[in-house]
Amino acid sequence: MKAFKHFLSQNPLVFLLLFLPLTIGAELLRWSPLTVFSLACIGIIPMAAYIGQATESLAHFTGPRIGGLLNATLGNAAELIITITAIRAGLLELVKASITGSILGNLLLVMGFAFIVGGIKHGRQTFNRRNASRNAILLILAVLAMLIPSLFSHSIGPDTSPKVEALSLGVAAVMIILYVLGLLDAAISGDTPVTHEPAPKSVLPHWSSAASVGILIVATAGIVWLSEVLVGVVEPVVASLGVSEFFLGIILIPIIGNAAEHLVAVQFAGQNKMALSVEISVSSSLQIALLVGPLLVFLSLLLGHPLTLVFNTFELLALVAGVIVAVLVSADGESSWLEGVALVGIFLILGFSFFLLPV
Repeated sequence: MKAFKHFLSQNPLVFLLLFLPLTIGAELLRWSPLTVFSLACIGIIPMAAYIGQATESLAHFTGPRIGGLLNATLGNAAELIITITAIRAGLLELVKASITGSILGNLLLVMGFAFIVGGIKHGRQTFNRRNASRNAILLILAVLAMLIPSLFSHSIGPDTSPKVEALSLGVAAVMIILYVLGLLDAAISGDTPVTHEPAPKSVLPHWSSAASVGILIVATAGIVWLSEVLVGVVEPVVASLGVSEFFLGIILIPIIGNAAEHLVAVQFAGQNKMALSVEISVSSSLQIALLVGPLLVFLSLLLGHPLTLVFNTFELLALVAGVIVAVLVSADGESSWLEGVALVGIFLILGFSFFLLPV
């Protein structure tokens, strides 16, 4: 019994693995699209968690520099897989909404809950003010890079015109170069918000390097299949619920794909490791803005559904508001539960507004 309790403490999401066979059964028995969608969503959560744990475990075997590179490249693997599947299905608006939603979710929802949990348990917490300032600059630069194609496209031509696609490809290339330079800086100095410090070994499962690689492969394969199922029922789910594809992309998909990482960030805040918690939130946002989004632009060409970095007015306003609020709240290097409530409140206001948008 003691060994079983220890196993559960190391693997709190293990019971959610049951949703994988449940999803298979729901597919075979042709249950309602909403049921299949719900089961697939829940099934993705433990798979994403095991990808994260396997990556962190490998980071401890490879050393801090290679480990930082692993965290940087695989940190958002689950969402990358889901969005690639959505591009193959031609759901480009859902993909762009999920890019925006991931950035907002990390900066407002995750950081907000981290501030609340940490503030209630430990009172006012502090983190490196210099790092917070540098993070703010990089976040603003990343969002500006996403704004430029959207603003200039109105004068260049329709979203699907060759010139707009060329602009998106050029901007995406520059953003990827910036991200690679950030990785180079991490390799040299070991101190950059593009990557975050690996989780303490005490909170990770005791896996060998071979077991970590095996779990990483199996979990990735599971997410690939679940993503196919999830994307396959998006349109009937949108029709049955009366919500927009945009709402699913900007709120639901990012929360599902990053739920495990979000939980880890909040747990670190509860352990009075606010600096690490903030690092996870910011580095994940920067990875989405500087790597995942631009990478999807190039991959979309290979998949036959060109994706441009042209976002709608609601997404642009939400991005600017989210980044400004997150920067102002974290600029002093201190956090409190009230600031956390403000961040979560802004996220809820945006979510409610997106929910009311017409289908």
